[in-house]
Amino acid sequence: MSVKKIRILLVDDHTVARSGVRLMLNSAHDIEVVAEAEDAHTALRIAQTNGFDVALVDIALPDKNGLELLRLLRAEHKKLAVLVLSMYSEEVYALRAFKLGASGYLSKTSPAAVLETAIRKAAAGSRYISPTIAEKFVSMISGEALTSFEALSDRELEVLKLIASGESLVRIADTLHLSASTVTTYRRRILEKIGLSTNSEMAQYARQNGLLM
Repeated sequence: MSVKKIRILLVDDHTVARSGVRLMLNSAHDIEVVAEAEDAHTALRIAQTNGFDVALVDIALPDKNGLELLRLLRAEHKKLAVLVLSMYSEEVYALRAFKLGASGYLSKTSPAAVLETAIRKAAAGSRYISPTIAEKFVSMISGEALTSFEALSDRELEVLKLIASGESLVRIADTLHLSASTVTTYRRRILEKIGLSTNSEMAQYARQNGLLM
């Protein structure tokens, strides 16, 4: 009797990364990568035409932030489980991803067995929560203070990363389709929340907290 395989939509802008994940997962007896996308636009289009069980989504995509893609996929496909697979540390994005409906957050360095377990949990309607994230949830429930970058909104975090990467405010405004004055306002709020004064301090802060790759 044949096993019904878990159908995967893999979203990552790096061809080599997709190839590695595909080879890893297709070796499992009950998992199959049936479609791939290199950006959010393509992922949303493909998701409309195939019955996927789980989407594996990277955070860093060329046209949209992976969290925005997560939000859109969950809004348009209620039964589709979404796992975030990223090089960014769990401390940076995992809680945000779970708040948007993710079924799990994993590092791209996760062993195959861990990734397969997370996929099976997600396909079954459950969530994969690593020990690190479980500890974060306990801290939140017990009322412990958030780290400064966790107090930032998703948009503020995105602006922080771009400023720390050396992008000008005008370029950031163009990239995010915002006005320059709005980006300036975000910058002011970020500096206030994390207690810094200059762009160079923001860059150092971002590196120290794993916000830059």
